[in-house]
Amino acid sequence: MTTVRAALVQCAWTGDKDSMIEKHTTHIADAAKKGAKVMCLQELFYGPYFCQVQDSKHYSYTEKIPDGPTTKLMQELARKHGMVLIVPMYEEDQTGIYYNTAAVIDADGRYLGKYRKTHIPHVNGFWEKFYFRPGNLGYPVFDTAVGRVGVYICYDRHFPEGARMLGLHGAELVFIPSATSRGLSMHLWFIEQTAHAIANGYWVGTINRIGQEKEFGPNEYYGSSYFADPRGKIVAQASEKEEQLLVADLDLDLVREVRNTWQFYRDRRPDMYGDMVKP
Repeated sequence: MTTVRAALVQCAWTGDKDSMIEKHTTHIADAAKKGAKVMCLQELFYGPYFCQVQDSKHYSYTEKIPDGPTTKLMQELARKHGMVLIVPMYEEDQTGIYYNTAAVIDADGRYLGKYRKTHIPHVNGFWEKFYFRPGNLGYPVFDTAVGRVGVYICYDRHFPEGARMLGLHGAELVFIPSATSRGLSMHLWFIEQTAHAIANGYWVGTINRIGQEKEFGPNEYYGSSYFADPRGKIVAQASEKEEQLLVADLDLDLVREVRNTWQFYRDRRPDMYGDMVKP
């Protein structure tokens, strides 16, 4: 059995970037002590979810990836702890061109690449088009020390097409970092992402932050981060209200077992799906 110990961490906003990075550095060390070999941080991990408002001062949270200081720090931590890290940040491509991005760093500290959030919402409380361009890197899957890893970010999870693309590209484990507030999305939280796991026969690790960031708006984030296996069973789940480091053992052999049982990939009919990609 190929077992990978994986970790997710859900956190509340501390009030400043430096202390958020320090807090996550501690959580990464704690995950390493618990034997985790891969870990994902929450969406825009070192900042608040500033998209509740539209204010250009928040562009200051951007960093270059991989040449920025936080990516460099995370490479050092990955190397120190022998842990694959998925690190969601606010990326500056060039001045005025910014993305909601996750860097993927291997257990030896090598930067493997990044995923840029594809689907960008622009509705009350989630004014993301003010801050982010839609991702343009497709759906990469990264060969890491723990297996083939993909990333999907928050609003992306409402779109099954990208989740399927990650499966077609060979993902065994997909991380979905989010900033999701109470309301209609709570019902979907336990349906959509377990459905992605089932439809595509891979593990899903999904994260939500917790608490309120009152200086930015009324949104209350409800945690409930979890791991779901390729059959859609939630095998570990975090609190709705508390900061938590969630660690679970994932049997990656289940990916082959489930796909060979259901054969969804064999029985696909892409020749019949042309209307799906018409504008």
